[in-house]
Amino acid sequence: MTYLVADDLPKASAGQRFRELLQRPGILQLPGTHNGLASQQAKAAGFEACYLSGAAMTASMGLPDLGIITVDEVAFFVRQVARASGLPVLVDGDTGYGEALNVMHMVRAFEEAGAGAVHLEDQLLPKKCGHLNNKKLADAQDMAAKVNAAARARRDMIVIARTDAAASEGMEGAVARANLYLEAGADAIFPEALNTEAMFREFASRVKAPLLANMTEFGRTPFFTAQQFEDMGYKMVIWPVTSLRIAAKAQEELYAELARTGSAKALLDRMQTRVELYNTIGYHDYEALDSSIVASVAPEAMD
Repeated sequence: MTYLVADDLPKASAGQRFRELLQRPGILQLPGTHNGLASQQAKAAGFEACYLSGAAMTASMGLPDLGIITVDEVAFFVRQVARASGLPVLVDGDTGYGEALNVMHMVRAFEEAGAGAVHLEDQLLPKKCGHLNNKKLADAQDMAAKVNAAARARRDMIVIARTDAAASEGMEGAVARANLYLEAGADAIFPEALNTEAMFREFASRVKAPLLANMTEFGRTPFFTAQQFEDMGYKMVIWPVTSLRIAAKAQEELYAELARTGSAKALLDRMQTRVELYNTIGYHDYEALDSSIVASVAPEAMD
């Protein structure tokens, strides 16, 4: 009903629950959920885990995805999404916010906030979206040290190593880095910005680990369905910024309508109603909980 009641909280850690989902047959589908409400809507649609994108978090703050935000700012988003939905969350850890010790701090902070998994990437700051050009890669051994640090710091969290090497070092470089990161302690690999079905299949045939595919819009990857990614050998798929893009476009159209007409009445059929919103966030459950607590602590009459 609500994360405020202990009996409603998951008994297993987020990391344990995420690991169990990975052990099931089929591909684990992880929709991007840029805030708590989005995570509740994803859960209501039937998803069992979700994703927090660095690009979505920064955009929601009015910032570019250039490694600007801090561990504490991301942990705020993690807590919000994990509390609101109760789902195990995969979090975008960017480059780890520094070197090995910083990565260990990040892992502990995210895990304590409720994250079930995190991915690290092998870019140098200022990092870029994986589908942009002129990305600068870290030394592979330096990245491996970060992966090892993450693996040593976590309790149950899944550690996913992302490599952006395909664009600059080709398939050979991406595969070599992936295998090095697995040796360093990564549980899974995220090959970023592959741009053909043949590339996805080749990478999967050469890297023997759970693999994550990124189905972002307006990038280098063609549109594939979750089933197609599974058929190509992938265990997880994310839609990182999709929810934010949909919400942002709707808000843009709303503000244009308000500025043009001075009223939002024409958009009523596109709005979530008050009843629908209250049902999503469990408003009446919180009311009932508050009433039951107030009633339960009323003092008895004294002798």
